[in-house]
Amino acid sequence: MKNTLSASWKLTRVALHMVRGLVTITFVFPKLEPVQKTQRIQAWAQVLLVRLAINLVVNGKTPRQGPMLLAANHISWLDVYVILATCPCRFVAKSEVRQWPLVGRLAAATGTLFISRQSPRDAVRVVRQMTEHLQTGDTLAIFPEGTTSNGLQLLPFHANLFQAAIAANVPVQPVAMRFSDEATGQPSLAPIYIDQDTLLGSIWRTLKAPPLRATLSFGATQLPLGRDRRALATEMRAAVDGLRLAGHC
Repeated sequence: MKNTLSASWKLTRVALHMVRGLVTITFVFPKLEPVQKTQRIQAWAQVLLVRLAINLVVNGKTPRQGPMLLAANHISWLDVYVILATCPCRFVAKSEVRQWPLVGRLAAATGTLFISRQSPRDAVRVVRQMTEHLQTGDTLAIFPEGTTSNGLQLLPFHANLFQAAIAANVPVQPVAMRFSDEATGQPSLAPIYIDQDTLLGSIWRTLKAPPLRATLSFGATQLPLGRDRRALATEMRAAVDGLRLAGHC
């Protein structure tokens, strides 16, 4: 009972924070400069993690400025907010995210590029958009697994989106994500969002969990240096896996 009451209280605070974010992007963002928007987004994401009782730990050198392509493993709906709380960037996300209540509006407001996973033609469009953003100095983040896992292993990386880094000739940085119990340090499955999980079910399980730690590990950047997208994806997967294993992800 106590656990349910605590989760309900956290849910109320998170919901109010999400609504506050929606109000901000609707009425305040149109008046802000890009740098101010970035600062607001990062501060909002940091507070969200606090509301969720998640302690953020960052290892390695975070990107200070673009252009840069971040390639991260994918565990949860939380991944985007963990990265946004650490460094400013745009994401590439599946088109379904746009339809999620509140979350979809917030994702669009942060400049997310949406891609239909069922359409090879749409992948070409998104890679073109990514290339243009990278050429103007943006930092983009992708989840090359293409779907979420339980965080205990790494799925194969899809190579398509790496073409943008090759076309723009910009560095790629591997990023490893891990969720663990704050008290014991053991991996936590509370935030996972896989198989038959629903978004609300995953959120509720996260709220009911004991305090969590989100560990984000940044590896060394690599330039494409003549590699094709498959070779680059293979090497990035090995780098992300190495970061995971080094951190006992």
